[in-house]
Amino acid sequence: MKYTIIPASLALALSSGASLAADAQQLLKEKACLSCHQLDKKLVGPAYKDVAAKYKSRKDAEAYLVGKIKGGSTGVWGQIPMPPNGTVNDAEAKTLAKYILTVK
Repeated sequence: MKYTIIPASLALALSSGASLAADAQQLLKEKACLSCHQLDKKLVGPAYKDVAAKYKSRKDAEAYLVGKIKGGSTGVWGQIPMPPNGTVNDAEAKTLAKYILTVK
């Protein structure tokens, strides 16, 4: 039987990526994000894949999205505003922003 040895740093990255996705997907449900957004198509707000594509080259993309998640937004994606989400704390907003930026 042949075994493949995975470096610890790669194993940690893979497990933390899976953990990020699971945590974020739970938050998307709990915080009602999916009422207006979907991963791959526009609903009321933009698809998360479109958000990721738009901001992928921004150096401050994560912090920018954290601000938009917590504070809301007007006019960035059209006329329908995104209301502020007062139920999302800083750590949750960061988890969501990190995850959204990974959506393809």
